[in-house]
Amino acid sequence: MNNSSLFAEAKRFIPGGVNSPVRAFRNVGGEPFFVSNAKGSHIWDVEGREYIDYVGTWGPAILGHAPELVVEAVRETAKRGLSFGIPNPLEVEMARLICTWVPSVEKVRMVNSGTEATMSCIRLARGATNRRLVVKFEGCYHGHVDSLLVKAGSGALTHGSPDSAGIPQELADLTIAIPFNSPEALAQTFRRFGEQIAGVIVEAVPANAGLFLPRAGFYEGLRSLCDQYNALLIFDEVMTGFRVAKGGYQELAGIKPDLTAMGKVIGGGLPIGAFGGRTDIMNMLSPEGPVYQAGTLSGNPLAMAAGLSQLRELEQVGGWALLEILGQQMERAVRDSLSRRGKNYQFNRLGSMFCLFFTEEPVWSFADAMKSDLTAFRKFFHFCLERGIYFPPSQFETGFLCLQHTAADLERTTEAIDRFLHL
Repeated sequence: MNNSSLFAEAKRFIPGGVNSPVRAFRNVGGEPFFVSNAKGSHIWDVEGREYIDYVGTWGPAILGHAPELVVEAVRETAKRGLSFGIPNPLEVEMARLICTWVPSVEKVRMVNSGTEATMSCIRLARGATNRRLVVKFEGCYHGHVDSLLVKAGSGALTHGSPDSAGIPQELADLTIAIPFNSPEALAQTFRRFGEQIAGVIVEAVPANAGLFLPRAGFYEGLRSLCDQYNALLIFDEVMTGFRVAKGGYQELAGIKPDLTAMGKVIGGGLPIGAFGGRTDIMNMLSPEGPVYQAGTLSGNPLAMAAGLSQLRELEQVGGWALLEILGQQMERAVRDSLSRRGKNYQFNRLGSMFCLFFTEEPVWSFADAMKSDLTAFRKFFHFCLERGIYFPPSQFETGFLCLQHTAADLERTTEAIDRFLHL
């Protein structure tokens, strides 16, 4: 068994040979490798090659791969049953923890993915406001939800076009996509459509087009406009929730959204999602209210057990402070290399999330990210991969650190980056 033969076999039975598109390596060229096992900060492919992993299953592996306390929690829970389809005590524990840690969340409902969480937030916002329009931002990805797979048109106030076949134009017309970090576009949108806007959804920190941060005051202005026009503010914290801070990015920003979508870290590596917010809004959900949402595996005991053990460990060890230290170490080393090699590439970081953009202009938006040199990134990706360092296989994805990344991992990684910049 090797990577090439497995990929050939996969393409016979799975579209593109993968179950999520970025895994196909189309953005960097070549064929993907297949993982046989993972531990700590390292993964091994089916041919026995070892890699330092900076994908971390796209965020959930914040403690590292296969932490024993999470594995043990799943093992013990599995002995009592894999799924029930009726309430179990662990989902109550998880709900209590989320509502305690995230001040904006007074009630929460568990689902099975980030996509389910954002989809449910949109339906709930429309049901609560009796309005139809949704505002999103260019470069923000919220899962493969019909209403949100939309990119901007030619102008800031132009309705989007579907980003995927199978999405009717009529549905896309209900979504307005505008540039991130543009108070002007935001103000124009509300002046024109404010009374029709059910909600504004935003990745708390956009991390699906690389990583770029909100400018000072941007979210304060957004919160104010939503209040003025009685639209709901929805933070997508599927990536940032419980990764950048105990209460998510909203804790760092001091902003209270009306609804929050969560996922990834709260499942400890198992499929999970959640959404929550103000009591009056959440009580619009069935069986309390008229907005329907359901899921056979929602609140699955294995996912609850894995997530609870991971979150409690993060709190106990002060994981967010430790991850910030690791992030600072990586950032200093990368910036030193960039300076020494005469490059002005952009390195954006928030805590344990990071992205090296191959552009010499600051990146504050999707349009800025699109200026990156994709050829240089492809060469960089394969240069590192050949040296046993696995970064996300796209310029427009975010890398992740975990608590098991060591000083030796970072040294080997930054040495490889330095050597590449010297070429």
